[in-house]
Amino acid sequence: MNTSETKSRSLLALAGFGLVTAGAAWYGAHYSRNGNRRNGKDSWYRELDKPSFTPPDAVFPVVWTSLYALIAWSGWRVWSAAPSRQRSAALRLWISQLAANAKWSKLFFGQHRPTLALADVVALEGMIMSYISAARKVDRAAANAFIPYAAWVAFATVLNAEIARRNPQVA
Repeated sequence: MNTSETKSRSLLALAGFGLVTAGAAWYGAHYSRNGNRRNGKDSWYRELDKPSFTPPDAVFPVVWTSLYALIAWSGWRVWSAAPSRQRSAALRLWISQLAANAKWSKLFFGQHRPTLALADVVALEGMIMSYISAARKVDRAAANAFIPYAAWVAFATVLNAEIARRNPQVA
């Protein structure tokens, strides 16, 4: 393969990682929007007792857009590395964390199950940390790109736990 073909293949792969990540984001946003409707039948999230450290709704799309870009870029960087067992392990973790990420929104917003969502987000944080460890063996920049994501999900875990604690009637 010549340099032009290699570059085209790499850009297509980056687009693929972007599309897969965007698909997970869309899936999660679908449930988030339904759980946050103002004038619709579902005002469940707005009526929950939330802690004072809950960010304003406008913060979430900004943070998640940035994090999803880093998630896609990180997966692409790992995929771009030479084939190896470490690369394969990191890519499996990348896929697993993305699935758990999407599942959280369905559990929390779609099914109104903050306790189950809490179990999912705790598992998600473990997958993120495992991915960081595995990716570090393949591409340090890819691993470092997940650090803000790990920090945000740790915060989301605390927020989810506090919402579940404050709202035992829906837990």
